[in-house]
Amino acid sequence: MHQQSYKLTEKDAVEIWLRYWGGEFQHHIAASYGVNPGRVNEVIKRKRLVGSETVALSMRRDH
Repeated sequence: MHQQSYKLTEKDAVEIWLRYWGGEFQHHIAASYGVNPGRVNEVIKRKRLVGSETVALSMRRDH
């Protein structure tokens, strides 16, 4: 039986940006969510959950 894979949320995408900017490898980030590394790459390449980068930038400045 096919198990439905996890779908990344806007909150996940913000966290992905922060982790990526922190130097974490995309495949490690993907493994923590149980998704294919291509899904994380789609966030980083601005093909999915596009507004998340702006939110992550504002969070990064606040710290």
